[in-house]
Amino acid sequence: MNFEITYLTLAGACQDKSDALIVLVPEGFAAGKDAISLLITQALEAKDFEHKAGTILAAYRLPKIQAPKIWLVGCAQGTPAQVRSAMAAVMPAVKSAQSKKLLLVFASAPQVHAVQAAVLTAAETSYVYTTTQSKPSGRKLTHLKIGVPTLSTETLQAFDHSTAIAVGIELAKEWANRPANHATPTLLGEAAKALAKGPKMTCEVLGPKEVGKLGMGSFLSVAKGSREPLRFIVLNYHGTAQIQAPVVLVGKGITFDTGGISIKPAAELDEMKFDMSGAASVLGVFKTLSVLKPAINVVGLIPACENMPDGLAVKPGDVVTSMSGQTIEILNTDAEGRLVLCDALTYAERFKPKAVIDIATLTGACVVALGAVRSGLFATHDGLALALQQAGDQAMDPCWRMPLDDDYADGLKSNFADVANIGGRTAGAVTAAKFLQRFAKAFPWAHLDIAGTAWKGGAAKGATGRPVALLMHYLLSQADAKPRNSGKANSVRKAQTSAA
Repeated sequence: MNFEITYLTLAGACQDKSDALIVLVPEGFAAGKDAISLLITQALEAKDFEHKAGTILAAYRLPKIQAPKIWLVGCAQGTPAQVRSAMAAVMPAVKSAQSKKLLLVFASAPQVHAVQAAVLTAAETSYVYTTTQSKPSGRKLTHLKIGVPTLSTETLQAFDHSTAIAVGIELAKEWANRPANHATPTLLGEAAKALAKGPKMTCEVLGPKEVGKLGMGSFLSVAKGSREPLRFIVLNYHGTAQIQAPVVLVGKGITFDTGGISIKPAAELDEMKFDMSGAASVLGVFKTLSVLKPAINVVGLIPACENMPDGLAVKPGDVVTSMSGQTIEILNTDAEGRLVLCDALTYAERFKPKAVIDIATLTGACVVALGAVRSGLFATHDGLALALQQAGDQAMDPCWRMPLDDDYADGLKSNFADVANIGGRTAGAVTAAKFLQRFAKAFPWAHLDIAGTAWKGGAAKGATGRPVALLMHYLLSQADAKPRNSGKANSVRKAQTSAA
């Protein structure tokens, strides 16, 4: 979708010839003499409309307003969360009306991050997956112009950031939504190489032989049961001097997870194509980095493979040797994500990183603990945990810190190896994190368990693109950030949020 932001009063909005018009109305709105102000004033006086976030009043072909379809939408005090609620409430009506060009006007000067909320919510609700459909149906919203009565440098920067993040989220959704036969490890590697064709980026894709030479026995064990060859993807974004330590992102890339020999039940098994959502989020972050070009160094590591129950598949009770030299007793082959991530964490040491963050649809236990609202956050350093929590709150992509007490590791003890890959039934998300922590002692480390937040099931089935927004807010907070453009009060800014 194409986005645009411009200086625009309500009087100016009356003359705009978009297919449809949304007016966000906060408390304290000061009416002018234009037709939109008159509509708002009369609706409030008649109590047909109120400022409560998400309240909607629809109108059609009003005199002196060029747009044929009009929605007044309350947004309370106009906070980012309230603007998100308002946009989420009205966008289904916009889609039903099959409008292609939409004008969104803030009736009063918005908070800086409210612009971001509007952009990301519009992008999220207008996204449509079409890749494997022979005849995609329906009209798609293609253009959103945002009008604000004041246009500051900070507002323009928020617009730049949010449209770039929307690009990354869309790419993450695209790859997570694709069926497993359209998102193999080989195809993920090709997608990463395509991303790296731009400036400041490089990509290396390793196959089974190279991974074997590195000693990644744990990663190799998961891929043994599949005829699709594994890929270990190494992305590099060089945004500043190479002497500066990078942030390393590690995304779990299980492109389909049957559970292996410990096979999963058939119900909702198709949703295991989403088990590479961590990898998809890393691709999404690098897409956004290619747009914003912040002054920071970032490495992306994606161990990608399928987990299948072939005759060569690893068996419960097998012992494998990880890249770190630690041996692992595999008690459950469906706890495979930690087996690919542990070798990637060891590989990350060579970059002497400032911090390492792994992102994984790791445990059903995290879904039970936190549901679909917050991702689970585990961290060995308080500063890293706080920075990620603040980034998630600002991005409206929240996480919640979980414990890493040493006592939780007791369940991972093994009589036949250095460590078992699962603990008992209780605290499953924590014991999974404790397993990974064994391989992350050389650097500040955080683990995001996105099993509950990476996708939705049921009628709304599809990837969410989380936690691309969280990760980008964190990276931007760590970068030597400067606005890309200074922006004047009468500026017009345009952006295209296409993942292609």
